[in-house]
Formats: sequence, C-alpha cells, structure tokens
Amino acid sequence: MLKRIATALWGKFESRDEVQKFFTLSAIFFLIIGTYWCMRPLKDGLFANIVGVDYIPWAKFLSLIVITPLILVYSKLVDMFTRHKVFYILITLYALAALIFGYFLNHPTYGLPNTTEDPTRILGWAWYVFVESFGSLIVALFWAFTTDITKEDAAKRGFPFIALGGQLGNMVGPMLRAKSLGLSHSGPIVYILAGAIIVIGLLMWLFVSVTPKDQLVGFEEVKEAGDKKEESHSEPGFFEGLRLMITKPYLLGIFLIIFFYEVIITIIDFLFKATAKASFPLERDFSAFLGSYGTMTGIISTLCVLFGINNIQRHLGVRASLILTPILVAVAIVTVKFYPVLGVLFWLMVFAKAINYALNQPTIKQLYIPTSKDAKYKTQAWIEMFGSRGSKASGSGINVFRGFLKGKYGMAGITLFLTLSTSVSLGLIAIWFFVVAYLAKTYKKAVDEKRVAC
Repeated sequence: MLKRIATALWGKFESRDEVQKFFTLSAIFFLIIGTYWCMRPLKDGLFANIVGVDYIPWAKFLSLIVITPLILVYSKLVDMFTRHKVFYILITLYALAALIFGYFLNHPTYGLPNTTEDPTRILGWAWYVFVESFGSLIVALFWAFTTDITKEDAAKRGFPFIALGGQLGNMVGPMLRAKSLGLSHSGPIVYILAGAIIVIGLLMWLFVSVTPKDQLVGFEEVKEAGDKKEESHSEPGFFEGLRLMITKPYLLGIFLIIFFYEVIITIIDFLFKATAKASFPLERDFSAFLGSYGTMTGIISTLCVLFGINNIQRHLGVRASLILTPILVAVAIVTVKFYPVLGVLFWLMVFAKAINYALNQPTIKQLYIPTSKDAKYKTQAWIEMFGSRGSKASGSGINVFRGFLKGKYGMAGITLFLTLSTSVSLGLIAIWFFVVAYLAKTYKKAVDEKRVAC
C-alpha cells in the first residue's frame, strides 16, 4: 500500500526498502523542521519579551557573527567523523542546550516570569543565536547525510517526498503554543523541544541501524586516482566559495537575487513583528500569533506544491519563475507603504514566504545545474550558510534606523522610515529584474549548448 501511494505521487520506486528509506527520512525531516518552526516563533517572542523587540536587528547581527565560527567547527567535525556520527554529536549538544535553556527560561529571576525588558539580559541573546544556529547546522547536516546515501535517480523520486515531510513539519510545529496549552508563558515548551530533539537523534540512529546497506549507498565511487583527487577538491570550502562568487558573474547573480529577497523581506518582517508586539504585549500571546503565522505559511506553501506551482517553471521556463518573485515583492512593498496594518502585514508575509519556499528556492537550486562541481559545492555552501545570513544582517542594518528615527521624531519618524525603506526596496527590485534577465539568458544558453555556465 505504502509503495503504491508513493509511486502514484512521485514515480516508480525500485523496492519497498527504498520507499521505507525515504519514508523514514521524511519522518526525521518532519521532526527537524517541526522542531525548528516551533522554535522560530519562540525565538522572536521570547527575545522581544526578555530583551525588547527593537533589538531584533542587533540579534541578527550577533547571529551572523556567532554562526561563522560554529560553521567552521561543524566543517572540522565533518572532516573528522562520518556525517551520521556528526549528527549524533550535534543533536546531543542541542538537546542538552535546550534543557539548560528550559531551566533558565522558567527561572523566576532570569527567565520569562521576569517581564522586565532589558538589553543586558544575556539569556535572550543566547536563545536567539541558539535557534538560528539550529536552523543552519542541523538542516544542512541532514541534507549532507541524505545526499551522501542517495543515488541520482533515487533522489528524483525520494527528495520531493522528504521535502513534503518538511512542509508538514512547517505546518504542525508552530501549533505547539503556550496559549493553546493553558500555560502562562512559553518556558515549559522548551523542555518539550528538548525531548523532540532527542527523538530526532534516536530516529536517525534507528534509521542507520536497520536500513539495508544497499540503501545507504550514494553515487558510485570513482577508483581512478585522478578522479579521487578531483573529488577531494570538491569538498566545501567557504573562502574558496567566496572567491568563486566574486569572480564569476553567473554565481554573483545567484547571490544577488537571494540578497535582494532577504534584505527586503527582513525589512517587512521587522515591521510586521514590531506591529504585532504592540498589539500582543504578553509573551504567550505574541508567540501564539507568530505561531499562527508559521502554521499558515506552511499550509499555503504546501498547497502551492500540491496544486503544482512548479508547473510555472515547467511550462513557462526559469525566466518566468524567477521574475514572479520580484513582482510579488514589489506589490508587497507598495501595499505596506499605504496599508501598514497588522492584518495586511500578516498575509503579505505569509504569501511572500510561501512563494519563496514553493517556487523561488527550487528554481534557484536549478540554476546550479549547469555549473562546475566547485560552484555546486563550494559557492552554494557559502551562499546558503553565510550569504543568506549576511543578507538578513544587511536588512537589519536598515531596520536599526527605525529605532533611531522613532526616538528622534516619534510616530513621524516611523512614517519617514517607511518611506525611506520603500524607496530602498524598490531600487533593489529594479536591479533584481536585470539580474534575473541575465541569469535566465545565461542558464538557457548553457543548457541548450550542454556546457557549464561557470
């Protein structure tokens, strides 16, 4: 039965073992994304009530600074151990950290029972960075492990199934809220998250232990020494990835479309959360509202996938898929300028995130197809781990001026910030269109001529 359902949805699987393999991986990914999306509303909700919502842009700066050495340590661990052992190590550390956070967040002096917002409360800053790092490291490690044990043809069948598990996790995770459980604050939920992280590790251990060995084999190893040498040079190297991105216009273009999206959405996102915090001053209410936003984003993005939004790319091409996102973001920016109210901001953020998850990100992944191995591994790793967070930090740099203008001019300062941020965003979108045109043209030419773009 399971195999027939999977075959109808994703194509003919080779065996029942293969179906079970991807079903288990999908379940693990469901828990990873579900845990992360439960943390994500709490990340902002707890930080806003411990430190203050106006300091969220600074938290993004701190996250970028801290994540850099963490990823270097992660890379070293990957060199020293097999990826599933690295997974066990990191999961254990995150579970222990979650238990420690649970204790302090429930503490009457250091935690959420103390409702005094103060930027010197280190707990809020540490919690924000903890959640950000979980989203970066554990998700990246899961996919690194999964691609290591999956052949190319099997990936075409199984990866959409795994991604669907992630979308379902996106929907379910934010539903775990203090308000729905009758709690006075979200501190106890962190203990539940610690338990979920432990279950993730146990499921991965069970998967590695019981999955047949023939299902844990990736691409065939090349025995020739020259090919081994080439393979060793294809290991992710972040600084080499940066060099390639700067010197290759095609790769720089990929970075820019991610940069433009993240900067603009970070500006809208901060306005959305600042407006929501003013409407929901209590932590549990604010976190519950952000949780409903996360759930709705998951629902819309899943519906987009199930109803075939990817057909835009299949029938109209990469250019149409890439150009749709800046058009929608431009509409969102103009709408925010004239209707900066919470209800409008909520739905704009839901659709902006959903379209990005369902259409924009898969299309960007496709742009890497006609590129060299160095571009696929080194530059893509740099863009996804460093470039994305750097883009959010850049958007946060703009958001910092909101607090300055608000302090100097009051409500007039917020209006001025809205005008300035709208102008900056529309300027970036104008450049975005030219970058999309270049990328689409270069991609099509490379594919038609069956050569690498860079």
